[in-house]
Amino acid sequence: MNLAISLSFLLVLLLVTRESVVFSYRTLTTDADPCATTNQRDPRTLRWDQITVLMNGYSEDRIPLLQSIAATYTASPLVSSVLVLWGNPSTPTRTLSQLSHNLSLSSFGSASISLMRQPSSSLNARFLPRSSIRTHAVLICDDDVEMDQKSLEFAFRIWQSNANRLIGVFARSHDVDLVNKGWIYTVHPHKYSIVLTKLMFLKSSYLFEYSCGGGAAMGEMRRIVDEMRNCEDILMNFVVADRINAGPLMVGAERVRDWGDARNDRDDGGARGSRSRISAVGLSSRKMEHRKRRGKCIREFHRVLGRMPLRYSYGKVVNSVGEQGLCENGGKLVFCDQV
Repeated sequence: MNLAISLSFLLVLLLVTRESVVFSYRTLTTDADPCATTNQRDPRTLRWDQITVLMNGYSEDRIPLLQSIAATYTASPLVSSVLVLWGNPSTPTRTLSQLSHNLSLSSFGSASISLMRQPSSSLNARFLPRSSIRTHAVLICDDDVEMDQKSLEFAFRIWQSNANRLIGVFARSHDVDLVNKGWIYTVHPHKYSIVLTKLMFLKSSYLFEYSCGGGAAMGEMRRIVDEMRNCEDILMNFVVADRINAGPLMVGAERVRDWGDARNDRDDGGARGSRSRISAVGLSSRKMEHRKRRGKCIREFHRVLGRMPLRYSYGKVVNSVGEQGLCENGGKLVFCDQV
């Protein structure tokens, strides 16, 4: 009997220890000093043919969705690894230990999924350079946006042809408010200058430029991000546009499901349910207040930098080339390839 009890106790201890080791190991992989030169990989060793996915995680309500989306990314042969960056310091260690364990079992392909607890709740932390990144391409994404594999592959091909630019699916714009004589954050139907971190492809070296470069001015702008608890994506657009003097590129997608959009406020049956809880935790769920705060960010970044680097882009790249000429058929004008 004593032997049986001892063996049972040992088994429980091993299981608990295993869970703790999985989580502790993931935590320790976060670099103590991300800006140390020893943490910068030789660019010649980075792969051009794959992507590292950096998925932001914060809300415990979204954990089931996060697990599903993270696993979906691993099904693509283009994905080298998925790093889930957990930024909520109040989440219990036991919850994250279980999440880490579940993620480690969720991969559909050869890509690994790792959970890293962020060093702070700062939104700047999602752009920290990481020695575990082994690709030139990085996909920054949220835990509530799901992209079909065909569109993921297409967006990556566009990035490969435009590796110095930011590539995204969700676009916004800056503009001038002539009445108040200041910069604002808005949406234009025909031009854009900002792509969002809901889904953003970028060159991994830009993580170092954002987090470690730019001197005092960049440090001040990162401080503004912390103060506003917003706008890290706008600042990354500032960094890249200032470097290359060009705007981002927007790509068309066949299917991008945005579970965090505030318009997802009802279940199929019409009753408020899990979708409303998912959308309610998003920063952009309070639309007017959100736009005002992001407009203030643009004005503050312009003030600190002393110039406006954002550049407009026009149109979007689509994964379809059809006939644009019109022919008359049955008394109607239709595209000629449909006749």
